[in-house]
Amino acid sequence: MTDDGAWIVGRDRELALLTSLVKGLSSADPATEPPGTGVLVVTGSPGSGKSVLLDEACRTARAAGVRVLRCTGCEVESGLPFAGLHQLLRPVLDLAQELPARQRTALLGVFGLDEDAEPDSAQNPLLTSLGALTLLSDLAARGPVLLVVDDAHWLDVGTLDTLAFVARRLEGEPVALLVAARDQSVPAQFAREFPLLSVDPLDAASAGRLLDLQPEAPAGRARSRILDEAAGVPLALVELARAVARDPRAARESLPLTDRLEAIFAQDLPALPPATRQLLLLAAAAETAELPLILSAAAPDTTPADWHPAERAGLIRIDDGRLRFRHPLIRSAVYQSATYAQRHAAHLSLAEVFTGDPDRRAWHRAAAVEGVDEGVAEELEAGAGRARRRGGYAAAATALERAAQLSPDPADRARRLVRAATMAMYAGHPRWVAEITARVTALTEDPAVLAEASLRAGWALAVTTQFEGSLGYLLPLADAATEENPVLALDALATATTPAYNSGEPAHREKIVRIAERVPEQEDDSDRLWILAGTDPLRHRTQALALLHADRDGAGRGGPPADDESGPVRDRPLSQLITWGAAAWVLDETGEAVRLLGAALEHLRRSPTGGANATVAQALALAQYESGAWTAARASLDEAYRTAAEGGLENVVAGSPILGATLLALRGDPDAARTAVQRAVHGVDLPTCRSLQVRAHYALGAAAQAEGDHATAYDRFRAVFTQDGEPLHFHASDYHLADLAAVAVRTGRAEEARAVLDAAGRRHAEGEVSPRLAALVDRAHALLAEPDDAERHFQRSLGRPTGDRWPFERAQTRLDYAEWLRRRRRATEARPLLSAALEVFENLGARPWTERTLAELRAAGVHATAGPGQETDLSELTPQQLQIARLAAAGLTNREIGERIFLSPRTVGFHLYRIFPKLGVTARAQLRDVLPEALREVPGA
Repeated sequence: MTDDGAWIVGRDRELALLTSLVKGLSSADPATEPPGTGVLVVTGSPGSGKSVLLDEACRTARAAGVRVLRCTGCEVESGLPFAGLHQLLRPVLDLAQELPARQRTALLGVFGLDEDAEPDSAQNPLLTSLGALTLLSDLAARGPVLLVVDDAHWLDVGTLDTLAFVARRLEGEPVALLVAARDQSVPAQFAREFPLLSVDPLDAASAGRLLDLQPEAPAGRARSRILDEAAGVPLALVELARAVARDPRAARESLPLTDRLEAIFAQDLPALPPATRQLLLLAAAAETAELPLILSAAAPDTTPADWHPAERAGLIRIDDGRLRFRHPLIRSAVYQSATYAQRHAAHLSLAEVFTGDPDRRAWHRAAAVEGVDEGVAEELEAGAGRARRRGGYAAAATALERAAQLSPDPADRARRLVRAATMAMYAGHPRWVAEITARVTALTEDPAVLAEASLRAGWALAVTTQFEGSLGYLLPLADAATEENPVLALDALATATTPAYNSGEPAHREKIVRIAERVPEQEDDSDRLWILAGTDPLRHRTQALALLHADRDGAGRGGPPADDESGPVRDRPLSQLITWGAAAWVLDETGEAVRLLGAALEHLRRSPTGGANATVAQALALAQYESGAWTAARASLDEAYRTAAEGGLENVVAGSPILGATLLALRGDPDAARTAVQRAVHGVDLPTCRSLQVRAHYALGAAAQAEGDHATAYDRFRAVFTQDGEPLHFHASDYHLADLAAVAVRTGRAEEARAVLDAAGRRHAEGEVSPRLAALVDRAHALLAEPDDAERHFQRSLGRPTGDRWPFERAQTRLDYAEWLRRRRRATEARPLLSAALEVFENLGARPWTERTLAELRAAGVHATAGPGQETDLSELTPQQLQIARLAAAGLTNREIGERIFLSPRTVGFHLYRIFPKLGVTARAQLRDVLPEALREVPGA
């Protein structure tokens, strides 16, 4: 039994998990081990007992000396930015004065509590989240903390984003988070990444026990009817038992469960005094639980005593001047049982109370509007502007959506919807953008508004895997704008190039090129650079490289050269950095891509927008992987995945783990690689996303190759080409020609591989091949050539002067050539090649390739053992730990590191405590000595 007399029946498993979570906070000895931390999402249908379980967790926590902070989502507050966060942190906001200045300003600013803030100053949601995390970390330094969030499905988006940010960074903190939400409405921020505890209906025996514990336990037919209709939902069992106790004839009714429950909750209302019913309606409609504000909206003769009948009926609880409904469905029943006129009057009364709070006033006026009202729409639009300046892009989008609904003029409605879509895009929510823009077409014929809506809709689908839909918006827009608005046309085509590249469908790329040819040259032609490189890097290589070098050197724009790594590149516009970096990666200007995309990512980390970080971080990870910076690539792809998961960017959510699986396979963990690929592609229609399909095939082929399963590896590498030998993906496939050749000769399928290689040669003759691809093709020819003809191909591959830019691929060629030499009794010539290859493989931590090279060295008469390798020592670090080690080695303090990567200083210290023994150091001053030279320099540090 709980403190308030409620019985908990049939929930032993759930209680054990919650108790374990709480005890993990309070039982650890801080001198010897970090406290246990955790996140648990409790889901279940309405009335399943989630709130009761959370109440019990709070009681257990307080009994164990754990500080509890709690908030409850409220449907009418879901449009107010950071309302839930304010409710959660309000008891400890005095600690905000101890935060770093930027974090304090950001956190207090979203609550409107920073008196020094400029009225129109934009807030950074990342700093807001970091401020909340640091505040909780500072609080936890005084003792463990349990955060309890009920009805999360009704929380505002800003609060949910902040809580998810905090939840991902609790490691090392004596803080746990419990989140409860309805099973069909779990917020996206908590739906995938965190452990779920499903609170299922009670079994028949437990349901019967719960009925037996009621003050007037039902019997006979009434009992059977209650058990049938309640279907194991505890709240329904309890409330139906009460209804039958009041009126035995109620057992004869047969209503749908939800209607039945709401009817039960409203059944107590007619017996209440009118003043009490009015107070309950105001409380149900209000955006605050503070009694004085609700009372001030009531009739003049209302007194606090008018709450007593509702308290005695068990509908509400009042503690410390704040009101809480016993269950959210009671609030719903109160509101829905009122007439429209009563609800209208309640919202008008509340609007009068909030004269000093224009945002809440606007929302209550909106709730009281009959039809449309331009004045209220303008108030909501102004509120959206205030939310945007505070960094509340999601709240701004919500307000603009409602403003559009209230707009009498369809043109204004369309304009506000497009603005809402833009805010949702900045918030990083592509599905929401798509939903909003879908409503614009029927409202206006204004070409500018429709064009912006199409751009937003195309972006929303482009960052998922719905490439056909994205191109369906973007290509007609570009086609129509080529003459009247060439800048818009190039913008649309550049956006379209990304889904066209990922889909790999030739028809889309050909159409993009045809439209682009009609667009006149622009002063800033960087969009055209990506269009050329992204649609056909083979045929367009010469033209694209000319544009890339012109852009990089500042030609045609009067700007300074941008090829000094510490120089003007960081002053370039973000869009140009991303465009140049992406084009450089596709064109195999890999070092340039790492530099440009790295600068773009640093820019984005300082930006208050979301979503773009993920695509840039993934592109950077690919370039780092190809350039041999595997550990840095692992850190970048981890960042890409985290950001993509927060924003719903499906292409990156799948693509980043596939690259991670490739690294696992190449480093000798094939089982983990296969598992990672399986999880990454679950639910993805790979044939519509050929770039991902090729990368998944390669990761699985590399895993098979690591185990010596050459037959499976051949099947995977062959699958990146069609039966006719054409590339499955016009760009990605050809980089695996040498991998295919290597396993083909080991499985007796060299002739089939030669056919694929010959087809590639015919394609390559139509354009210009990059030095990287040319070296890989030479390696493939060497492996498939007749024995006496192989050497010239090996030498041509290794003779290309830029080959060391891709160290893993060059090391593979050296190993193959050395094997060929040794088999011809030329071991002396093979040894230096093997030694050079071994150094690369060891540095990368490529264990299967290291072992193969060592075996060749021993066969060549060299006694060799594996060295530790520069990156082998780092292989035990997680990507986040590596990032912390790099920043600490660069001289940043824990607080500075935390602000940069959005962790609390305490968590940074916890990670360093774990990092030191892994690297064999005892002080942060030693970190610089153990890190590879390529990882010692940190941009902006």
